[in-house]
Amino acid sequence: MFRSARKGAIEYIEVEEFSATGFVTHAFCTRRGGVSAGPYSSLNLGYLAGDRVEDVHRNRTLVEEAFGVPAGRLVLMKQVHGDRIRVLDDDGSLPEGGPECDGLITGRPGVALGVRTADCAPLFFVDRARRIVGAAHAGWRGTALGIAAAMVETLAERFSSRREDLFAAIGPAIGPCCYQVDVPVFEAFSAMPGVRRFLHPCREKGRWMLDLISVNRFQLREAGVPSHHIFSGGLCTACRQDLFFSHRAGGGRAGRQINLIMLHDGDEPKNT
Repeated sequence: MFRSARKGAIEYIEVEEFSATGFVTHAFCTRRGGVSAGPYSSLNLGYLAGDRVEDVHRNRTLVEEAFGVPAGRLVLMKQVHGDRIRVLDDDGSLPEGGPECDGLITGRPGVALGVRTADCAPLFFVDRARRIVGAAHAGWRGTALGIAAAMVETLAERFSSRREDLFAAIGPAIGPCCYQVDVPVFEAFSAMPGVRRFLHPCREKGRWMLDLISVNRFQLREAGVPSHHIFSGGLCTACRQDLFFSHRAGGGRAGRQINLIMLHDGDEPKNT
């Protein structure tokens, strides 16, 4: 279940089931609690959005301090709207400048995996038995490529994760109320088995409303994650510009909220 929380000035959303494990720090951050101004107000983590670099740097520091991320241990992907996944192995090093991918997985405590969004869906994964976490960026292209299922497969192949041990959460994203798509997007999704029902025709010819969150939920179920282990809050970034940045609702001029997940030393996993 999703619930609102706060650390200092930073407002965020957490998943109760993740917190109950005792070894996961995570947050779907809102846009509140930073220092940026104008359309980037206030907790903008998008360096390429047009905001002042010094303000983005300060926002990053605020996030690291609030969630106890060790210096230099927040890994932000260079998101390319694909399905490439990078595993951060336990070799002591971290990629400089951020890896070019849309999925990150690690079993290393103290390494925070960061996803920046402004309508796309942030995905979190937790293997409760093996203490592995993952984060993914699922825009329409990544979703059409099946990045949610690819994350599950990578966890199974690289870490021997059992699907019944996985928790998955789909964070705030643009909802079917606001996500209008065109023919290329329709064709990409309608060709996928079982997904056509998440596209609803508009009055305008050649336009459909896409339920991005439900597609990712469906893909996670198809990949073997139990339905009761998949969590989402139903918050639309375009409807709630008071809480979130939205690229579409902002006319292309918007900041990026950060979503992060990190292992930390804690109690043994709780059975649920």
